[in-house]
Amino acid sequence: RHQPEESLQVSIQDTGVGIAREDMDKVFERFKQVGHEKTQGTGLGLTICREIIAHHCGKIWVESQLGMGSTFHFTIPVKTL
Repeated sequence: RHQPEESLQVSIQDTGVGIAREDMDKVFERFKQVGHEKTQGTGLGLTICREIIAHHCGKIWVESQLGMGSTFHFTIPVKTL
């Protein structure tokens, strides 16, 4: 009988400017930066995170409201013996 795997969930919250709903999926694309403010960086950080998490059969997503900040969540399966 196959038992479902348990997952570890990690959440990281900020109090920044937030992300518009139409931009939420774009933040995980290569070389993309969203919003009106120019920031330093290459636009690769979240892409790299997504690829590492996917390699471990996990999921990553963001919840955000403009002016209220963002919360990034990811899950990875936890192997149990």
